[in-house]
Amino acid sequence: MTRKDELLDAAMNHAMFDGWSQKAIDAARADLGMSPAEVKALLPRGAVDLAVAYHRRGDMQMIELLRAEDLSEMRFRDRIAHAVRLRLEIADKELVRRGFSLFALPQHAATGSRALWETADHIWTALGDTSRDINWYTKRASLSAVYSSTALYWLGDESADNTATWAFLDRRIENVMQFEKAKARARENPLVSAFMKGPGKLLDLVHAPQAGHGK
Repeated sequence: MTRKDELLDAAMNHAMFDGWSQKAIDAARADLGMSPAEVKALLPRGAVDLAVAYHRRGDMQMIELLRAEDLSEMRFRDRIAHAVRLRLEIADKELVRRGFSLFALPQHAATGSRALWETADHIWTALGDTSRDINWYTKRASLSAVYSSTALYWLGDESADNTATWAFLDRRIENVMQFEKAKARARENPLVSAFMKGPGKLLDLVHAPQAGHGK
């Protein structure tokens, strides 16, 4: 376990009550006997880096669980739903709620959006997505929207075993699947086909970032 992991573990206990804040960091630092300089090196931006560390830990746990499962018998839409559900079940509702509050602040909105995008990217990658054209972006944009809306619904869900959330998730994914079907039908349209062979050919120049880029 790294020192950053130790700091995150200690801070989680305090973030339940104090949110992802400097107060939680200071309390965790005192628990561990860390110096302010060491904490600053681990969390240059303070509370927002702590919240991101918690979110990314959840992503890594989700990836490990997905890789350990055999999803071959599932429809692809069910694999996506399963991955989103798994990601939420890993998380603590109160800590996620505190994270949403922090990332809702204007100065942290871009960081929060990137964290959601990374989760969507991890899900698609773990499920075997190999697209490298414009679809790389549209898939992750769609799933980011599905994940964020489902997470917000989940935060307010009081149904037994979050059954209302999972029904909500299924509806959102169905909406995305209908959109994908509409795109496929549109591409069969002669006018769309002509566009893609002409001006739309420029879209073929759009590629996903290579591994190690855009981080």
